Parts: sequence; C-alpha cells; structure tokens
Amino acid sequence: MTEQVAEHVPYGEWGELFFEHAVTLERVLSGVNVLAGRPIDVGPLGVGPGRIAKVTAKGAIGTATGARSSRVPVRFDVMLPVEIEFTIELGLDRHRFDAKVEVPLVITAHGRADLSIAIEVTPPHARDISVDLVAQGLRASVVRRAAGVDAELKRFIAKYVAREIEKPQVAAARVVDVRSAIDRAAGAIVPKEQSTIAADLTEDLPAALTSEIEAAAERFTLDG
Repeated sequence: MTEQVAEHVPYGEWGELFFEHAVTLERVLSGVNVLAGRPIDVGPLGVGPGRIAKVTAKGAIGTATGARSSRVPVRFDVMLPVEIEFTIELGLDRHRFDAKVEVPLVITAHGRADLSIAIEVTPPHARDISVDLVAQGLRASVVRRAAGVDAELKRFIAKYVAREIEKPQVAAARVVDVRSAIDRAAGAIVPKEQSTIAADLTEDLPAALTSEIEAAAERFTLDG
C-alpha cells in the first residue's frame, strides 16, 4: 500500500495551520481553569457616599467557557463565572446579597521570534462585566441602591483582573516554549529510515506541546 504524502504548503499557511492545531479552545480553557475553585475573600471595603458602608465578599471562581472568535489572529472569547456572597454593614445593620458575576476575557495567541507562543489576555472594562445581584430582603434592596454596590463591584473586579494578569508569574505562565517542545520531540526519535522520521516527529510534538502547556499552568498554580 502506497503511503500518502501530504501536499506542500507555503510557510505562512503552515504557520496558520500550526497555530490552529497547537492553540485550541480546550488548551486555552485548561489554562484559564487553573483559577477554577479558587476562593475569593475581600473586604471590608468602604462603598457608597462617604464610604460609610462596609462590604465583605466571599465566594469562588467557577469553570470558564468560551469559543474561538477569530482564526487569524487565533483568538477566543472566554467567560469566567464568579459566585459571591456579600455582606454590607451600615452602622449596626447587616445586609446580605448573592451575586453571580460573569467576567469576559479576550485571549489572543501571538507568535514570537524565539519560537514561543505568547498568550495575551485582554482585561475587561467595568462596563463589560455582568452582575446579577440579588438582595436578601427589602431593606437590603434599598441599601444596594444607596451604596451603589453593582457599580462598585464591577470596578473592583475589573481592577483585580487587570492586576492579576500583570503579575510576573501569570505572565510567565502565558508563554509556551515551542522551541523546547520541538527539541524534546526530536530528541525522542532514534535513528531510522528517513521516510519515517517526519511521521514520528509529528506524533511526538503534540504531547511535548501539551507537556509544556501543563508545566506553564503548574507554575502559575504554584506561584499564584
């Protein structure tokens, strides 16, 4: 049986095909979801006129979902859910709220001259964040409007996400070292017929890339 040989393609087209295969939605979500389950414990923060109301927030980050939004450049729209329970202290009164927050992230993959893939995360504006805030009781509803909890929450989350993205360990975790992955894949091949080397390299490279991505995620988890 004659072995079929894939057709030649221009270097540029090859690069596009490589990115499309290497940077998949599943791998992007796997990287984002190192945050899943992480607790949120914030406050007390002063909000509202004069900052006299004090807000405490406790919750957890959920599992992200998303979809590819562009092929060139390789880009994904990702939604990161957060569930938070708020308590507002206003004098001697305490008011409780439950919030479901959706944080949109735009994630773009770029190629770099050192043969690495850099994952860029565009932080959201406060206006892009969705907040579904349920006040527990009539008095809590009044306090919510007076203190401007919704707007304060959106501003806080936008600043928090932007700050986290710029942390050195997070930036390092967003870089995939393709050169090292290729070297490891090539090093695993023992000398054999020239006709089979390319096939073996193709089989080993995805595993090496996955290993590199998992190592980046692990660095983020340990350092974050």
